[in-house]
Amino acid sequence: MKSKRKFWLLFPAFVSVLLFAFLPLIQIAIPTFQSPKGFLYLYTTFLKNTYNLQVIGRTFLIAIITMIVVLLLGIPISLWIARQNSKLRSVLTVLILFPMLTNAVVRNFAWIIILGHNGIINKALIDLHLISQPINILYTDTAIIIGSVYLFLPIMIISLVGSISELNIEIEEAACILGANPWINLIKITIPQLVSGILTGCILVFAGAMTAYTTPQILGGNKNLVMSTLIYQQAMTLGNWQTASVIAIILIVISALSMLSLKKASHMLDRRPDSNA
Repeated sequence: MKSKRKFWLLFPAFVSVLLFAFLPLIQIAIPTFQSPKGFLYLYTTFLKNTYNLQVIGRTFLIAIITMIVVLLLGIPISLWIARQNSKLRSVLTVLILFPMLTNAVVRNFAWIIILGHNGIINKALIDLHLISQPINILYTDTAIIIGSVYLFLPIMIISLVGSISELNIEIEEAACILGANPWINLIKITIPQLVSGILTGCILVFAGAMTAYTTPQILGGNKNLVMSTLIYQQAMTLGNWQTASVIAIILIVISALSMLSLKKASHMLDRRPDSNA
């Protein structure tokens, strides 16, 4: 009886996911295999194009760099926040999450002001006599990465703070007593215990950076297309919905395979004992 109750409780959610997630995906995928020239003709044609491969490579590289930078920034910030008292930790968590309450378009337009030729960064570099004329930061891959890091850093921090709060600090203290310096303690004691939180944060950041549209469109412009902006261009500008569907399916496959690879790598790195053993 309990299993039947669980089934009926989950049934509405299952039907909703099936109707609003998988069914539209199937409707997008079916036309991509209906070319009269072959089952996979549209995919092979798309992947043979050098420019399309450059867009795929740029998307993947931006997502990987964003994930790595966010992870490197997120670990020390999360450690510092998690080690504060409960009241201060709550305040800091609210401050971390506060930018997420602002619309992504507004935040990206703020970065245009910061990264532009007459922006804060260029003015500061000129005033410090580090450069003689403004450098091009806006509408480059660098601008997309900066905007993506700012966008996804709170997600990584929140994912890690929960894991760090559950750590047994006595293990770190014991390592210090035995002569481990702070770096050894961090790399060999703390980080291995955070594999689950790191995995969760990396998957969320990578998937978000791979599929993000607003940040690449506003900060990257039309010259630095990623797969999401290429989909928009094909569908809304050129009216080529079939090619847009091909790109969407390829993006989903690449994202899924990458996340499975991250999950497999995390299991290889996770040295915690198996609870089921």
